[in-house]
Amino acid sequence: MRRAAAVLFALVASTALAQDAGKEIRRYREMVAEGSPAELFELGGEALWKRPQGPKNVSLEKCDLGQGPGVVKGAYARLPRYFGDADRVMDLETRLVYCMQTLQGRSSEEATAHVFGTADEPSEMESLSAYIAGQSHGVKMQPGISHPKEKAAFELGRALYFHRTGPWDFSCASCHGQEGKRIRLQELPALSERKYAGPVAASWPAYRISTSQFITLQWRMNDCYRQMRMPEPTFGSDATVALILFIAATGAGETYAGPGNKR
Repeated sequence: MRRAAAVLFALVASTALAQDAGKEIRRYREMVAEGSPAELFELGGEALWKRPQGPKNVSLEKCDLGQGPGVVKGAYARLPRYFGDADRVMDLETRLVYCMQTLQGRSSEEATAHVFGTADEPSEMESLSAYIAGQSHGVKMQPGISHPKEKAAFELGRALYFHRTGPWDFSCASCHGQEGKRIRLQELPALSERKYAGPVAASWPAYRISTSQFITLQWRMNDCYRQMRMPEPTFGSDATVALILFIAATGAGETYAGPGNKR
């Protein structure tokens, strides 16, 4: 009886400790939101957006992110979406690669050679993502969900989210499938539910404090597959774009508050 009581006490204590820690983490994020290091990436991204590059020696300033050539204000909040010129659903990063190829004349290999940077050497994609996402701050998120290919991508994303596979028989829902789950102090929101998907979608891409890195959503998806012991996805694959659309569309209507800060 005493042993059972001790175990119960330990469980209650650890839950309370985790809840207190969660509150402190959220409070810390609020504190660092003012003057976030993500702002440095936004500045670097703006310079890259305007810098002539590639065989054609032109900038990305005429890249159409869905709101018209060169329009970045509010563009991120409406991604992923279908683009007729590419005839596929694209998130921000796949659209940027497309513009690097079509506007700047860069090959696919060159455009995707260095898409995941480090704390010492951030990638072009991370800085550009920070700049463009920052231009949607305060805009309600409304990704594309009306075109037939957008609907198909959403359904693919939903199926992938719950599909168990790999050597550990994991799915996205294995970690992000139940309310209140966590790994140590890290909360694991159930991203198939509106109340959790909204705040998460509205804070990515984000600056990770523990590694001093700016992290994009393609990077996050890639790392989730790694953690499930799955093969690394092709950058900008239909699968990763579909998962991003599923989460963004599930959380649609949330006001974009990023780029955010993560642990």
